Amino acid sequence: MHRGGYVLVREQGELDAIIIATGSEVALAVAAAEHLSAAGRGVRVVSMPCTQLFDAQEAGYREAVLPSDILARVAVEAGHADFWYKYVGLDGRVIGMSSFGESAPAPALFEHFGLTADNVVAAVEDVMLD
Repeated sequence: MHRGGYVLVREQGELDAIIIATGSEVALAVAAAEHLSAAGRGVRVVSMPCTQLFDAQEAGYREAVLPSDILARVAVEAGHADFWYKYVGLDGRVIGMSSFGESAPAPALFEHFGLTADNVVAAVEDVMLD
C-alpha cells in the first residue's frame, strides 16, 4: 500500500482490460479476471487502497500500473461509484452504489447493486466492445 495502488494480478499475454478495486471488492475483481483470463482475455487487476498516495506517485509509476492506452477499464466500489470515473475515464464502467443510506447485510447489498463477479465480467466484456 506504500504507493497507494499496484498491480495485484498481471494479465496473461496482451493487456486488454483493467479492473480496479479496493478492500472487499478485490476478491470480486480477481474472480472476474480469472474467468476472463480463462476465456483468453488479458485482464489486469489493480488494487487501489489509497488513491491519494497513488496520485502522488511519479507519472511513470502511475502509467505502469494504469497504462493510458488501455481504455477498457472497470472499477468495483461498494461505496459511492462516481469518484472512480477519474480512473476509468468516460469509456469505462463503475460497478457500485449510486445512492446513499442503504442498509442491509453486505451480501444482500452486493447482490442488489450488482457487485458480483458475473456482473464485473459482463462490464469488462462491454467496455472491450466499445
